[in-house]
Amino acid sequence: MVDVGRARRLSKRIGTVVASAIEFEIKDPPLAFVTITDTKVTGDLHDATVYYTVRGETLQEEPDYAAAAAALERAKGTLRSKVGAATGVRFTPTLAFVLDKVPETSAHMEELLARARAADEDLARVRQGAKHAGDADPYRVTGAEDTADVGPDAEDTGDRNRDDD
Repeated sequence: MVDVGRARRLSKRIGTVVASAIEFEIKDPPLAFVTITDTKVTGDLHDATVYYTVRGETLQEEPDYAAAAAALERAKGTLRSKVGAATGVRFTPTLAFVLDKVPETSAHMEELLARARAADEDLARVRQGAKHAGDADPYRVTGAEDTADVGPDAEDTGDRNRDDD
């Protein structure tokens, strides 16, 4: 039986251990810009997926995703042994590192929302001085020849409810 609470606690502990090891113990320059964002552990506690993001050295600089991924692959064994020592579980989970694109995706969504707001403002400016094209009442109003037969001799179409008593 899968203990969800235990998997969640182990997941948090693995994330903390990996983040701490990357920050303080492993001296690989590409790992200086890696941040651990989330960790998921399978129900059998044998596999752990560690999600990470990479930031650039400056705000204008594009992060080096390939170097960070290579550095994490090089440090995978060391990180797994540190996780095993820190968690004390019988089987140390294997670690898989997955790039978390949430910050980039959210920045892209913010950009799209800003463009939509600008388009709405442009439309509101154009709409301010606009007038309707054509007459105020665009429907044709004619004499009695266009009115439908609604008298007592009109054909029954069966659209109304009947009470057959």
